[in-house]
Formats: sequence, C-alpha cells, structure tokens
Amino acid sequence: MQQGIQCIIGLGNPVEKYRDNMHNVGFWFIDELDRRYGANLHPEGKFFGDVGKLELPTGRCWLLKPMTYMNRSGRSASALARFYRIPPENILVVHDELDLPAGTVRLKQGGGHGGHNGLRDIISALGSRDFWRLRLGIDHPGHRDKVTGYVLSRPSRDDQQEIELAIDRGADQTDALLQGDFQKIMNRLHSKTQ
Repeated sequence: MQQGIQCIIGLGNPVEKYRDNMHNVGFWFIDELDRRYGANLHPEGKFFGDVGKLELPTGRCWLLKPMTYMNRSGRSASALARFYRIPPENILVVHDELDLPAGTVRLKQGGGHGGHNGLRDIISALGSRDFWRLRLGIDHPGHRDKVTGYVLSRPSRDDQQEIELAIDRGADQTDALLQGDFQKIMNRLHSKTQ
C-alpha cells in the first residue's frame, strides 16, 4: 500500500469568469502538474470534474479539478476517493489561504476548514479531516466583509508572480508527496524565507 499521496485535488470554480481569480489557485496548481507531467486532464462525469493521472517512478497519483463550484467540492472529491478506495490520509487538497502572505506555501495534515467553503464541503463529504492540505497564500484583504470580493478577484501583478513561484515550489515536491516524505517537504517549504 502506497503511503504517499494518491490523489491531488485542486480547488476552484469552473466558469471562465473565475479562471484568473485567487480562489482558483488550486486549479492553477493542478494545471502546472499537468503541464509538467502530461497528466492528460479530461472531463469525467462520474467524478464531476476534470481528471488526470500522474505516472512517475515514485508512484501513481490522480489529479482532480472539481467542476461542482467551490462550495460543492466534496461531491467530486468523495466520488473519486470512494471509487478508487483512497483513504483521506492519502489525499492532498490544494487551496487558497487568506491567513498566509501571497507567495507562501505550507503543507499540513488535518485541522478545520478555517471558513473555507471548499474545505468545509470536503470534510463533510469525506467524513474526515485527516486529508493533507497544500495551502497557497493569497494574503487577507484586512476585513472579513471584504473576503468574498477579494478571493473572487485577480491578484495584483506582484502577488501573481509570488503565487506562481509558490505553485512552482509546491509542484517541485511532487515526487516527495507521492513517496510520503511529508516531513522533508515541510522542512523544505516552511524553512523558506518568505
């Protein structure tokens, strides 16, 4: 049984008008893995999303972009996880994180949803909080009343560059993710000077 990540789920909203919004950084991450490794992402109705597969020397891993809208991400995540019998601790969810500065990337397992509706729905659908999260910082607008408009907007040019660098740093850890070298990944990512 592979101890590493067997499914990477990037969170976002499927409609073109949301494509460049900060709430879609999870989609951007999956797109970067597809670009690097040729995962052949394609629509898959039974999983309510776009699905691809990584076949690397270090392991195999499904990629998933739920097309259910952010608030219903769990429907897609649970459909794939149940079909392939992937336990939560072998799933990585990639999402935007308001509580981290733009350009920061952090890996953690478990925890709450922190007000993130995509995580909330996945926790509910999987019946578990034990999945891994790759948190891509987008910064905070300063007041909670501004959050919805903020996450559904484009980043500034500087923040865009920082987020893209964070995605690259996260994607560089793909082999280690598939091998389950989580402590090594955290040491690499969390020791970076942000």
